Amino acid sequence: VQLQAFGGGLVQPGGSLRLSCAASGFTLDYYSVGWFRQAPGKQREGVSCSSSDGRTLSAASVKGRFTISRDNANKMVYLQMNSLKPEDTALYYCAAAPSTCTGPYDYWGQGTQVTVSS
Repeated sequence: VQLQAFGGGLVQPGGSLRLSCAASGFTLDYYSVGWFRQAPGKQREGVSCSSSDGRTLSAASVKGRFTISRDNANKMVYLQMNSLKPEDTALYYCAAAPSTCTGPYDYWGQGTQVTVSS
């Protein structure tokens, strides 16, 4: 079982990035997948989640800027991030929960760094 997050990088404020999360070793259809982030010196926080029943949730801080989507056939989950701000700088993780977006999350990816800076 593995989750691999990638697509991070350095972007200027106002720019966009798309993060990808590749799942293997389990049937993604039955899992909710969330994106989390952790900035230095701060607690990890939930960013967005795509539930197994098709619903999506997003934190207030990213609503209207970030969009989560999934492709169950190809076992991929994406996080499209637009209008990025310096405060979005963090290590971003994807995780999978066998039930709802509230978790618990059984599987975690290794993280991909997003840095928003001019």
